[in-house]
Order: sequence, then structure tokens, then C-alpha cells
Amino acid sequence: MIDLSGKVALVTGAASAGGLGFAGASIMAAQGASIFLTDLDGAAVEARAADLRAAGHKAVAMAQDVTDEAQWDAVRDAVLAEYGRIDILVNNAGIAVLRHMSEITAAEWHRQISVNLDSVFLGTRMAMAQMRAQGGGGSIINLSSVAGLIGLPGCGAYGASKGGVRLFTKSVALEVAADNIRINSIHPGMIMTDMQKVAIADNKDVYDQLVAVIPMGRLGEPKDIGNMVAFLASDEARYITGAEFTVDGGMVAQ
Repeated sequence: MIDLSGKVALVTGAASAGGLGFAGASIMAAQGASIFLTDLDGAAVEARAADLRAAGHKAVAMAQDVTDEAQWDAVRDAVLAEYGRIDILVNNAGIAVLRHMSEITAAEWHRQISVNLDSVFLGTRMAMAQMRAQGGGGSIINLSSVAGLIGLPGCGAYGASKGGVRLFTKSVALEVAADNIRINSIHPGMIMTDMQKVAIADNKDVYDQLVAVIPMGRLGEPKDIGNMVAFLASDEARYITGAEFTVDGGMVAQ
């Protein structure tokens, strides 16, 4: 049985009640972890922390732009002031602009690379330094995508950012394995999050092409990803690092 009692988890991109970040945070909280949530939308992420507190869990939140290096330092200091340590980092913050390459703008390209990949670098660097300062040990979980594993129409920019997360995760996992710090990536398929709903509305043709290739014939739910997050955060996954986990209804098995 997964037990995260005494662990402190920092989760980015956790403002949406129907998102992957809050799903993971909720499950980890139920398993005993103390939770620190961040998001660009400070009011919304504080509401999510209030939801967790109302359910009897320990949770605080603050606004954060994950692309800003200085704000990562501020978040670290706030987590340490509240809880004294960081045991788990979930790099979940992300955006998706699904457009064919003939339509996507340079600004949309750069923004996805910044939010989806640069933030993972900044967060991982901060967390691994803090975990080492605590004597080693810890789990860093990076949210990638099946678009980081296979080519998908309309996902050129998004896939580039998420493919970068995949190989970044593997490389850094080798650097910190001796410190007993584990780093793994999760590759969700089509999950009905709030962000997915926006992407679908933005380009229905791309959505139709993607959903047609799910062998299980349905979209996943945020809790399907949240359960994997909680597992990788726990000591049940103590011998797993540098690995990638697809949660996709069989999408990339074909």
C-alpha cells in the first residue's frame, strides 16, 4: 500500500480542478503527503489548496511563473518555510497549441518550449540541489506526453517540447542516481483535462485524428495519471529511475 506520510510534494500547474496536477496532488494528499501547489493563476491554485484543506489535508499554494528562474528560488524558500523540506517534485505545468506546422506561429512555438521544457529544467535543477542538501533521496516526476514518443499531426511544437522532457529526464536520472534521487517521466495519452478541452475546441480535426487511434476506445481521466504520479512518488517505486510510463489506453503500443 502506498504511504506518503511525512513526505512533502511540490506540484506545478495545479490550478485546474479537472487537471492532471491537482489529480496527482489530491491522491498524494490522501496518502499522507503535505502538498504545496503552484500555478500562474494564483487565485485558482489557492482555491485548490483550500479544497485539499477542506478535505482534511495539509496544503498551501502560491502563484508561480514556471519559466522564471527567480520564481523557482522563491517557491523553494516558501516550501522550506512551510514544511522544512522537499521530497517530491511534480513538473506538471504545461500548455498545448495543436496546429499544423504551416499554421503555428514562432511565438506559439517558443512559448510551448519555454513552459513545457525550460520549466522542467529549472524545477529539476532546483529540486535536485535541495534534495542533495537534505542528504539525498527524493522523487522528481516530469509530465511529458505520448506526443513526446511518436509523431502526431498538429503536434510538431508540442511534441518537440515533450520529447525534450523525455530525454532530459533520462540524462539527469543518471546524474543523480547515486544520490538516491529518482527521476521518471509520465506520458499521458488523450486525457479529458480542461486543457484538452481547449485544444479540442481549437482544432477539432486534430482531435478526431488522435482519438481514432486509442485501442481502448475512450479517453482517460485525470485520476489515471494521478495514480501513476503517486506510485512514482512513493517508496514502492524505489528502484525505478530514468524510466518512461505511458498511460494512454494502448495508443503507442500499435
